[in-house]
Amino acid sequence: MKENYINTGRTNQKIETRGKILISAQYFLNKGLEFNLEDIAKRTGVSRATIYRYFSNVDVLATEAALDISTKSPTAVFENLHGKTIGDKVLEIQDYYNTLATNHEKLFRKYISTVLNSGTATPKRGARRKKTLQLVFERANYTPKEKKDLSNLLTILMGIEPLIVTKDVCGLNNEESFELLKWGMELLLEGFNNSKK
Repeated sequence: MKENYINTGRTNQKIETRGKILISAQYFLNKGLEFNLEDIAKRTGVSRATIYRYFSNVDVLATEAALDISTKSPTAVFENLHGKTIGDKVLEIQDYYNTLATNHEKLFRKYISTVLNSGTATPKRGARRKKTLQLVFERANYTPKEKKDLSNLLTILMGIEPLIVTKDVCGLNNEESFELLKWGMELLLEGFNNSKK
């Protein structure tokens, strides 16, 4: 999704349109059918130009739609965290997204490659990790800047990107990667909490 487009005008409507586009692509994927952006436009009931505002080409759309099938929404992830401390919620969110990334590692790597090769100037993904963390911090007694910065910073320690670094650069296996990233998260949370005292 193109960042400039989604952040202007009616954001909720644009997010809904993006979701409909992904659902249309998933229809074709589930049926094992080939499709192009014109097919998605017809099925979604929007113009091809509208589709292009969200996805630069059919490969980017197909790969993200495939990932989206097995990914919970930020709200669904958050709903399972009631009654826990903020730190425990963050660690469970990290575990969810890291497990998701390892379970679908080849597809995530393909998605990153497809987006990077698509020529999209500013590739924008669903930002589920950040949105899930924002739900955790929404009612926390932090300043708006702290909430924003924490959501951005902690996102860095979950998902496919840090796993690529720990595995490809550091030579760690999945278990070692999970342990290292969890330890990093705990250190950040501890440091932040100590700075609040």
